[in-house]
Amino acid sequence: MDIKTPFKSGFVAIVGRPNAGKSTLLNRILGQKVSIISDKPQTTRNSVRGIYNREGIQAVFIDTPGINKTKSKLDRYMQEAAASSLCGADVVFYVADAGQPFGRGEEYVIKELGKCRAPVFLLLNKSDTLEKPALLPLIELYAGKFPFAEIVPLSAVTGENVERLLGVLSGYLPQGPPLYPADMLCDQPEKFLIGELVREQILLKTREEVPHAAALFVESMEERPGGKLYLGITIYVERDSQKSIIIGKGGKMLKEIGMAARREIETIFACDVFLDLWVKTKKDWRDNEGLLRELSLKPEE
Repeated sequence: MDIKTPFKSGFVAIVGRPNAGKSTLLNRILGQKVSIISDKPQTTRNSVRGIYNREGIQAVFIDTPGINKTKSKLDRYMQEAAASSLCGADVVFYVADAGQPFGRGEEYVIKELGKCRAPVFLLLNKSDTLEKPALLPLIELYAGKFPFAEIVPLSAVTGENVERLLGVLSGYLPQGPPLYPADMLCDQPEKFLIGELVREQILLKTREEVPHAAALFVESMEERPGGKLYLGITIYVERDSQKSIIIGKGGKMLKEIGMAARREIETIFACDVFLDLWVKTKKDWRDNEGLLRELSLKPEE
């Protein structure tokens, strides 16, 4: 008589310092882009839940903002989102950049990990950039700082050891029914992902002073005759000088951002897209609670 294996499901928080590769890892696990990527800190602003299904398990991965020092109200809300994910997780993936020296930033993250009760996996990302003799001392260093349940060197970019990681994870998930429908990949609405894909191009194409001063609001989204998807999006910045940079001379930069974002959106949504971008100045919006709530960057009370 066959005994059916109990189904397992649970929440997995992905935490770590900015630029450690958390979003890249989530996209690799899901096999599709649900979280944007850039080399600039605090690319992720909202906690994004990606739903991973395989036979007998469902893991809901929560991609959190990078744990860092706070400056504006937006920064504080981002850190609160990361801390909240830690408290509610069944398993925690702590992603650390194996190519960077261990420092005060990692000490701070490990201190925060001490507040959670869930088993913590240390994922030494970008391990493919290290010579193998350098990996063992790094593992020993981290192991001496915290009682990690598992330590897995991997590469989110190449996929090295990611399948092994998922196999190990299944042993830590609690028994329970699926938390989301099996065909659901992400808990965020389509408008959110579209706005993020445009913001990703701003992060990739503009100078240091601009990216974190930009917020996206999808004003309209409708299907037009012929099946083309019309998207009207407002880009908010804090200074007129930042507005000028995003628009560029003769509108060149805005056109480049729009073209690159449109290609990404068309790939993911599998349809033709007409993208209408507008840039507006909202002074110090990162400290404006009303606008942060409107942009879904401030959690509800």
